[in-house]
Amino acid sequence: MDELRDFLRSRGKITLTLVVVNILIFFVMDFRGNTENGAYMLAHGAAYGPLILENGEYYRLFTSMFLHFGIQHLINNMLLLLFLGDYLERAVGKIRYLVIYLGGGLVGNLCSYLHELFLMKTGEAPAVSAGASGAIFSAVGAMLVLLAFRKGRLEDLTFRRMAVMAVLSLLVGFQSSNVDNFAHIGGFLAGAVLMAVLYPGMARIRKRGKRP
Repeated sequence: MDELRDFLRSRGKITLTLVVVNILIFFVMDFRGNTENGAYMLAHGAAYGPLILENGEYYRLFTSMFLHFGIQHLINNMLLLLFLGDYLERAVGKIRYLVIYLGGGLVGNLCSYLHELFLMKTGEAPAVSAGASGAIFSAVGAMLVLLAFRKGRLEDLTFRRMAVMAVLSLLVGFQSSNVDNFAHIGGFLAGAVLMAVLYPGMARIRKRGKRP
């Protein structure tokens, strides 16, 4: 118990808050219904191209970031968020971290939505989508750019280690069914761009001796 308490205390506050919010939402929804049921998830904020396009329900691009299809989906995303988000939050500060996480997640979901529109035009059936992975991949992209700026090392992380993890994660997504790869790629690229934009300001603060 003490080890768990020490572990939680060592995590960044924003990262822990995001994890707790995702877990609470999942268990409330799972208690009230079946989180592996597409119709149930759709009724509670999952993303779905036709509803966004025809009804203007753009809020789904945001709410879907906090929904997960089943416990395994939740666990996979939250473990990665706990590990990676903690590094990024310490490195860039709470506000920048939130901008990268939420901004990248929104861009990732937007890319997924645009891909769904293309599929709809070709006659394919659209899919219900949800999950934090677009936002998490935004953190991955941001971390790679940050490591590049920091000469390839941040604490015990290296650029090579992060690059291998990013490539493997993307490959696993492409080899798996029911994975929203366009959200992953969109989030990854958005996180990289956001980090590139935010880093010069961080560097100026660091030179003045202030923490980000």
